[in-house]
Amino acid sequence: MHYLNARLVAAVLSLGLSAGCGLISSDVSNFDLTLDKQFTIDAGNWKFDPAKASSLFTPDGKLQGLQCGSFSNVCSSVVTAACPMGCTGSCNRTTSLCELSLDISLSQPVDLSKEQPELQTLNSEPVIKVSIDSVSYDVASNNLNVATPEISVSVGPTTAVSATDAQVKVIGTIPAIPAGFVTMGRQQLVFTPTGKAQLIDIMSHFKTAFNVWAGSSILVTSGQALPTGQLAAVVHIAGHAGL
Repeated sequence: MHYLNARLVAAVLSLGLSAGCGLISSDVSNFDLTLDKQFTIDAGNWKFDPAKASSLFTPDGKLQGLQCGSFSNVCSSVVTAACPMGCTGSCNRTTSLCELSLDISLSQPVDLSKEQPELQTLNSEPVIKVSIDSVSYDVASNNLNVATPEISVSVGPTTAVSATDAQVKVIGTIPAIPAGFVTMGRQQLVFTPTGKAQLIDIMSHFKTAFNVWAGSSILVTSGQALPTGQLAAVVHIAGHAGL
């Protein structure tokens, strides 16, 4: 009897020691992955100088009907002189008038291993199982004088330099936002067919930082003025993870 009891105690001790040697229970499944990322569309960031594109604008600051035929370079060269980054001039093939496109390409970094300290207990695990509960957004303030078009929300590696890079994958869209409009509470992101899976994949590799991108472009056409003001929105990612 004493011999059997000794063997039983030894077995229990062995199991206890194994559990304490860096192994993690498979029942661990309640790591919070809540992320809030703010994006601000600021018209001042385009640094467009109408004085350097006087042929495009009327004295009161509105885009005038500059004839371009079918030659986009007529518009492009004028716009480049007035706005070297984030602006594109093109020729509308239907109206044969110049148009101005102001790019929205905003990013916020995500480093789960730092933003969610409890994940540091999983240092021996290269990948975690991620579940996405919801992705939503809200527009808290908005005094832009123009509507924003549909905005794409994307994820991509930190090496990407713009929302249109091939490495950046669209996960969902925010519908067009009217000028001056703010949301009443959070609104749900409209996922693409593969959007949730792409978000899960990039978050599962929690040791690798990535960026969340907001991308679109505001089109200014003949008779419209340049945008002014700011829009501040927050993208909320709610999820959890385990092994």
